[in-house]
Amino acid sequence: MLPVKKEEGSEAAGQADMGEELHFKLAENQPDGNPVTEGMKMFAELAKEYTGGTVNIDVYPNAALCDEASSIDQVQMGTLDFSRVNTNTMAPVIDIFGVFAMPYLFSSTEQKYKALDGEAGQAVLSALSDYNMVGLDYYEAGSRCFYTVNKPIRSVADLKGMKFRVQPTEVAISMVQALGAEATPMEYGEVFQGLQTGIVDGAENDFVSYFTSGHYEVAKYYSLDGHMAPPALLICSQAAWDKMSDPQKEGVIKASKEAAKWQRQAMQDFQEESRAKCEEAGCEIIEVDVKSSRMQWPLYMTSIRSTKRCGYGPCGTVIT
Repeated sequence: MLPVKKEEGSEAAGQADMGEELHFKLAENQPDGNPVTEGMKMFAELAKEYTGGTVNIDVYPNAALCDEASSIDQVQMGTLDFSRVNTNTMAPVIDIFGVFAMPYLFSSTEQKYKALDGEAGQAVLSALSDYNMVGLDYYEAGSRCFYTVNKPIRSVADLKGMKFRVQPTEVAISMVQALGAEATPMEYGEVFQGLQTGIVDGAENDFVSYFTSGHYEVAKYYSLDGHMAPPALLICSQAAWDKMSDPQKEGVIKASKEAAKWQRQAMQDFQEESRAKCEEAGCEIIEVDVKSSRMQWPLYMTSIRSTKRCGYGPCGTVIT
């Protein structure tokens, strides 16, 4: 990474040294107020600051530009500059990201980001370069847990025969099936009605999504199994990246790292706030026998191998 060389002169001269003024768009599918969206706004503000006002990024929340999966295609083609996506959504495009869908991959949040910010996480990011994309940083998306309408989940045995909405990815489907339940792929916007009408018995997501989606209104049982914690990811098109000067790239990298650090903590704080609001609304928060869930790991790994969606070394390798 090249150092920024600040020379004497006017502010205009400093901007000229930084590079030409650029304008980019960033797609975000979460609404205003969500810590993920606020993290993207902070990134845009810092990028402008650290590039002397020459890199201007407009954030479009609430899927105003396109849905998450479509944004990946557009970034890859260079018709969209930036997008914040979940690694589960990236997995169907680049197999290696399927590693983050493995249950109980990380033992703690601290260990998670030690791995993601270290050699292992950066090795996964490097795969984006073969698809005309640049990966900046990992952001927090919470730990996914099961929640249900009628039957509380207190152990892995309770999952047997139940129908759960899952993200429409092979790894998510295999995970639920391996735990003894029926997987029903469904777009996120359809989940509330699916829970309400009995198409599915439950779903799985983090506390923030459980609360902000209103799913807690119809599915009152939330089980703290924490089976999956796929991170979010900020990506940039190679086309947009190539437009930036080296000092601008350095400013954008610095902005993303600072925004990621802030967002990770903000997401943790909002998880706790969302939990409190759900409990106030009468939801039952259930402590799960996680040890028994972890014992299903060999069965899950046999299933995930059959999908061939695990791209990080031998399937079953835990990132540390």
